[in-house]
Amino acid sequence: MKTLRTILGTLTMTVAAAPSAFASTTKVYSSSTLVLAFVGFLAMIVVIQLIPAIMTLIGALKGLAKKNEDVRVANVEAGK
Repeated sequence: MKTLRTILGTLTMTVAAAPSAFASTTKVYSSSTLVLAFVGFLAMIVVIQLIPAIMTLIGALKGLAKKNEDVRVANVEAGK
């Protein structure tokens, strides 16, 4: 019985929220080409900034892996 009440409550909330979701699709997009070019330029800057960040992250992970490997080799040589 509790499961049925939960399902009905969820369904009621979903149906109640549906009209407002459909109402937001009636807006007309009316920006000029220059606005779209500017937004595209900003997106390009963000993507270009991600490339060095990813390369730095990869280098740091490689450095950590090498440091852990050096510790293991030292432990093996020491007989631990």
